[in-house]
Amino acid sequence: MTTSQTRLMLVTPPVADAEAMSFRLMQAFAGGDVAAVLLRLTEGDDRSRIERVKRIAGPVQSNSVALVVEGSALIATRGGADGVHLVEGPEAIREARSSLRDERIIGAGGLRARHDAMDVGEAGVDYVMFGEPRPDGSMPPLPAVVERATWWAEIFETPCVAYAPDAASVPALVETGAEFIALGEWAFGEDQDIRALVEAANAAIAACATRKAGR
Repeated sequence: MTTSQTRLMLVTPPVADAEAMSFRLMQAFAGGDVAAVLLRLTEGDDRSRIERVKRIAGPVQSNSVALVVEGSALIATRGGADGVHLVEGPEAIREARSSLRDERIIGAGGLRARHDAMDVGEAGVDYVMFGEPRPDGSMPPLPAVVERATWWAEIFETPCVAYAPDAASVPALVETGAEFIALGEWAFGEDQDIRALVEAANAAIAACATRKAGR
């Protein structure tokens, strides 16, 4: 997952119905460029979770979008996903990298401090994510996410994902220089036009690129 211009990542709510999510993702892709989907799954046995990944992987990957599965390298690889997203820290990253080699994307979230991000970066991740909801569901303040993403994007080569808590925050996060902007669970709400959200986010990315080119 490398990019010369900011691109979008979609972070799903926990998915129990693969067909319904596939349909929702196709609506999103109709709104424009999406680089990756971070798939979160509801609880279940490994077999059912792998089957859900398989059912979503085909439609997603046929649109040239990478599929990354939260939490389990086993579920991700057996389901045919492109990678895994981990929040357990550098040791889990090193274990995943040892087993997956360079054959799958490994991303890291759950980073509470700068040194956490640097530790997982050294462990060999392909991207770091800042700003996603905390385990209790609360959100970090947007200015803190902007600061952290700007710091990382200016110093490190490993791409970063800046998680947008809502549509209004997208332009500010694009300005950080983050390689990816994540539209999270909120974008999949029944009251949301996810196609329009993707279209608007891509427009914000294009506008930022135009401004920077004119400087």
